[in-house]
Amino acid sequence: MASTNDLKNGMVLKLDGDQLWSVVEFQHVKPGKGPAFVRTKLKHVLSGKVVDKTFNAGTKVETATIDRRDMQFSYMDGEYFVFMDMQTFDQLMVDKKAVGDAANFLIEGMTASVAQNEGSVLYVELPAAVELVIEHTDPGVQGDRSTGGTKPAKLETGYEMQVPLFVNTGEKVKVDTRTGDYLGRVSS
Repeated sequence: MASTNDLKNGMVLKLDGDQLWSVVEFQHVKPGKGPAFVRTKLKHVLSGKVVDKTFNAGTKVETATIDRRDMQFSYMDGEYFVFMDMQTFDQLMVDKKAVGDAANFLIEGMTASVAQNEGSVLYVELPAAVELVIEHTDPGVQGDRSTGGTKPAKLETGYEMQVPLFVNTGEKVKVDTRTGDYLGRVSS
């Protein structure tokens, strides 16, 4: 338990039953008339939904401990992703739902941040950008290069994205894991 006076950005609160909310922003307000209060912007840990919530100053709120660890993705086991803790070498099986969109960019040996609360995995977070190999893309046509157009390309993970016409099969590209956008070629 903590008081609303102790709120900090990044702190995780347990509200509305057992829902986890991360504090994005907070502001202590002391109006000229009436009691003080705390205005917050909270982000739901699992869905990403952002809401505004106001608390009376000094109100007790339940905090939750989120354990974030860097783990290495080892392999797929049916519907589960298997991650290995780099300190203890323990293996952790993570459900496809908890991995979410990160599955589009995960390859064996990649390090990701796995967030857990009371033994259950909440989400898997990748670095902002990763380097992946283009498994297949059609060759660009010489005349199209001047227009700055794009073409579809399939990455080694199976994810399909748009790349510039000059990118070829077998090249390594940098991809934004938050949006799935092409960021550039990686020189070997």
